[in-house]
Amino acid sequence: MAILVYGSHLGLLLLLTFFVGPLPFLAESAIKKYQFDIQVKNVSRLCNAKPIVTVNGMFPGPTIYVREGDRVLINVTNNAQYNMSIHWHGLKQQRNGWADGPAYITQCPIKTGNSYTYDITVTGQRGTLWWHAHILWLRATVYGAFVIMPKLGTPFPFPQPNLEANIVLGEWWNSDVETIVNQANKLGLPPQTSDAHTINGKPGPLFPCSDKHTYALEVESGKTYLLRIINAALNDELFFAIAGHSLTVVEIDAVYTKPFTTTAILIAPGQTTNVLVKADQAPGRYFMAARPFMDAPIPVDNKTVTAILQYKGIPTTILPSLPTLPLPNDTNFALSYNNKLRSLNTPLFPTNVPIKIDRHLFYTIGLGANPCASCLNGTQLTASLNNITFVMPKTGLLQAHYFNIPGVFTADFPDRPAVPFNYTGVPLTANLATTLGTRLSKLAFNSTVELVLQDTNMLTVESHPFHLHGYNFFVVGTGIGNFDPKNDPLKYNLIDPPERNTVGVPTGGWAAIRFRADNPGVWFMHCHLELHTMWGLKMAFVVENGKSAEESILPPPADLPPC
Repeated sequence: MAILVYGSHLGLLLLLTFFVGPLPFLAESAIKKYQFDIQVKNVSRLCNAKPIVTVNGMFPGPTIYVREGDRVLINVTNNAQYNMSIHWHGLKQQRNGWADGPAYITQCPIKTGNSYTYDITVTGQRGTLWWHAHILWLRATVYGAFVIMPKLGTPFPFPQPNLEANIVLGEWWNSDVETIVNQANKLGLPPQTSDAHTINGKPGPLFPCSDKHTYALEVESGKTYLLRIINAALNDELFFAIAGHSLTVVEIDAVYTKPFTTTAILIAPGQTTNVLVKADQAPGRYFMAARPFMDAPIPVDNKTVTAILQYKGIPTTILPSLPTLPLPNDTNFALSYNNKLRSLNTPLFPTNVPIKIDRHLFYTIGLGANPCASCLNGTQLTASLNNITFVMPKTGLLQAHYFNIPGVFTADFPDRPAVPFNYTGVPLTANLATTLGTRLSKLAFNSTVELVLQDTNMLTVESHPFHLHGYNFFVVGTGIGNFDPKNDPLKYNLIDPPERNTVGVPTGGWAAIRFRADNPGVWFMHCHLELHTMWGLKMAFVVENGKSAEESILPPPADLPPC
């Protein structure tokens, strides 16, 4: 028997879960239905009101609550002036790229006045993921949490929290984001940085006109809280901390980790981190705060967003204390923090790292500049992988692959750069031109892949959070400087490496990831800094079908948006 849950109200979900939980004759998995109405709404922040694109008039949008094994149907109706597509970030979408959501990769966008139902079965995943618009810069306001509870009767592999809360970190621009981006593109320059960061859509009292736009979490002494932290910011890695309270990390990107306690976390755009917080301090009011990490000479919105951890019964007139966050350029904290992340690797939650590798890939990450007659300096800033700037097609790549439509893409993305060089040496400012193309890399079904992502000093080094759609991967190694193919693999962690869907490639360094290509389809891989994605720092894998129908792409749904 399936349980239908409409809308996004947690109380209804919890009520249903509580009500049906003890009844043994009910099937464990359910069908959950959500309606997402894309609509424009006036929202006021920082003394400014402006129209923004929302889901159901909410900013951030509604949280999706499901259990592992559930099927969820999300009908998206587009009433905004922009084309729309929604990506379910971190959902593996086994054989079902049609529900993945990146515009012109797995679908054409939902045009104004049209609808599309994303049909997702949540298999083998539990934890915190999220969803966001995956077209233009619309994810500036179109985003929300996607929470997967364990199957009924399955506890967390850590102390059970008394309560939980979502902490969604974002960015806010006072002006219309699409206008800002279009103006910057005409000039060939980066758009201005955001005017504020937000926690659950609110910038907090350190910003003007923002006392009323402050998120507060009420806690009771002695209780333990699970915070589901999501970095939905477009362009900033963020430190997050709570004054006076330690954070115990128990999950990243919906994968349980060996718990460790820290004063602050580092979270890149696209990543999620679950932490346990115990309300064990003197009852009072404590700031939660986040601000960017940037250890390269790149401008960022370096202001601090705050929310309040409020002990029950404490008057709101008490001034909160601020946490001590790492310095904005604290590379040592960033490297040390990431080195502590380890998968559980228990019999219940094994870490199946591919040991024998079929394909070794090496991709250089570069910034560059191409000629642009209409731009301010005659050049357009750009970005590339293996010196290839990705050109977005006009037809969805998955459709082109599934229906064998010629001329949409080529499957000749190189496994390594054409010309090796000293990737992280002195800044390279000559020969900054890149080649353009819609070039994909073809992977055999069930083959094992190792990909080394190497930052370069083309214009400047910079940290890059890379997200792979359709898969989790194991981060088996990272380092500073140039990857050494002879010695660095000897230091890989093949026992309990962190398993993620988004990895931060360190500034002037490299990250090595491994995965098994067991999900057929076309799967996007890109930097999750929206600026770099826009500049072409992206590519896609074509994972071929296996030998049986169960190892092949599902047919497209009837309501797939046309191009």
